[in-house]
Amino acid sequence: MSRRDPLRLAILLSGRGSNMSALVRACQDGSVAATPVVAISDRSAAPGLALARELGVAAVALPATAAFEVPLEAALSAARVELIALAGFMRILSREFVLRHLGRMLNIHPSLLPTYRGLHTHRRVLAAGEREHGASVHFVTPELDGGPVVLQSRVAVLPGDSEAALAARVLASEHVIYPRALAWLAQGRLTWQDDAAWLDGRPLSTPVVEDFRAPVPR
Repeated sequence: MSRRDPLRLAILLSGRGSNMSALVRACQDGSVAATPVVAISDRSAAPGLALARELGVAAVALPATAAFEVPLEAALSAARVELIALAGFMRILSREFVLRHLGRMLNIHPSLLPTYRGLHTHRRVLAAGEREHGASVHFVTPELDGGPVVLQSRVAVLPGDSEAALAARVLASEHVIYPRALAWLAQGRLTWQDDAAWLDGRPLSTPVVEDFRAPVPR
């Protein structure tokens, strides 16, 4: 396969599929050198499955059982998947699965990792009185939300912010940074070497940051 051939992408989701949609559209408009070949969910009622089909992507719901990864691997193999993007996928993958796909799987998490791993990040950020928030695209490793961060968005926490308002601004930034990081991986600019993220041939010691904070009015 030549470098110019689009890589075959699988997107794993559990919910609405907004990040999935952003990734698919970026692939379809040529911003990402990948072809979304399948969207896979652990929830048969996930709205993102119908959205994927509307976008022309095959969509599959797999039984949410203890053996979930067996049909998951079969589906990935059948689709000849080369890259995996987790987009609101809420199931914790096993160490064995992650290691098999190490360096070819990205996730996006709604916080400025390594802070606020896990769930309910917007609520926790507001409760802590933080002044900024954001999202992080990272390589998936066996440590939950612990893989090397590649790209982050920074979003201001505004006075009087509700959880929903803050979440919406962070999500809008995710739709920008996730396709960008995936494009780097598909182009070969972003690589996994020596158990670390490398960008443009150099170790990425700190994440690239996109600043979405509005300027302070004077």
